[in-house]
Amino acid sequence: MLEQMGRAAKQASYQLAVLNSAKKNQALAVIADTLEANSEVILAANEKDIEQAKQAGLSEAMIDRLQLTPSRLAAIANDVRHVYRLTDPVGHIIDGSQLDNGLSLQRRRVPLGVVGVIYESRPNVTIDVASLCLKTGNAVILRGGKETVNTNQAMVAVVQSALEKCGLPAAAVQSIDNPDRALINELLKLDRYVDMIIPRGGAALHKLCKENSTIPVIIGGIGVCHTFVDACADFDKALTIIENAKTQRPSTCNTLETLLVHRSIAAEFLPKLGERMHSCGVTLHASPEAMMYLSGGEVKLVAVNDPEYGEEWLSLDLNVKVVEGMDEAIEHIRTYGSAHSDAILTRSLINANRFVSEVDSAAVYVNASTRFTDGGQFGLGAEVAVSTQKLHARGPMGLEALTTYKWIGYGDDLIRR
Repeated sequence: MLEQMGRAAKQASYQLAVLNSAKKNQALAVIADTLEANSEVILAANEKDIEQAKQAGLSEAMIDRLQLTPSRLAAIANDVRHVYRLTDPVGHIIDGSQLDNGLSLQRRRVPLGVVGVIYESRPNVTIDVASLCLKTGNAVILRGGKETVNTNQAMVAVVQSALEKCGLPAAAVQSIDNPDRALINELLKLDRYVDMIIPRGGAALHKLCKENSTIPVIIGGIGVCHTFVDACADFDKALTIIENAKTQRPSTCNTLETLLVHRSIAAEFLPKLGERMHSCGVTLHASPEAMMYLSGGEVKLVAVNDPEYGEEWLSLDLNVKVVEGMDEAIEHIRTYGSAHSDAILTRSLINANRFVSEVDSAAVYVNASTRFTDGGQFGLGAEVAVSTQKLHARGPMGLEALTTYKWIGYGDDLIRR
């Protein structure tokens, strides 16, 4: 089955690669309209997934990740419209020069070809990935989680219908609907047809792809994000940023998971933090020293275990640790972080610059919430993933990250001498 799917995707990619921007944008516009026209069908399919998730005992955080509402579906359609308004990178001349040997040389952006995306839970990924791949002339093979199989089937059917309306191959966007995990390993070996694998999910999925794929893999999306509250931070503003980073949408990979507090302000700052987090329903997982300053309040407290520093909560839970200062904060981030998003809250430009220089994450913030690490927030349109590696792409992956380039040389009947 996957052999046929890969062959069809590769053939579709050849057709997509030569489409002009107007044709691709037309297809995206039709997809957005068709999503809205079929909202009842998609939401009904999602309800089946939600009911099955509840019966399976999935957490509220997980259910929130996979649930669609009319407003969320409308936002997904609008994200597609935003993508077709973005500049098409395909065909862009990156640079060029006239060489002494007479060759006119340039680097031109071209599609990757066929992208395989393996993801868990969130159904919006189906449309985000499809729209970005189509905009950049790539075909895509999707393998969503079993938790959203009904939703994904409904969405892919809508996309394929829209493509056919525009005279484009339905095989440009395909989905592996069989939940058999053995098919993931089969996809990872489909290097004859697939040019890149992008996993979006937990650490186990990324490990599986890294160890078994014969195709280049983009690693990312695991967000063990930190915020360091410096000695000179503005308390009120810091608390507002922390609340946003933890509670705005706790189930996302850019949510704050560990708060590091400078020892010199811990006695004064942590009781205020406890009050704010209690009002938000957040449970604090505190280090022994942090527990000492937090225990007098009403906030729910538990002792943190060291392994928890390296895990995503994806819920209204927050690790809190007192550190001696910048050195210990940076060392903690290097030890437990996932190189996703980390922030410092400070009024010292010197400290801010040092933190930015020494914290080696895909996104580093000064006096801002980690929740900004997102393709839409960065002005990239819908993102296909957040890469935490350093080759090819890093951070939110928008349109340019789904392209490569080719060298093109123009000569006047030129030969090498």
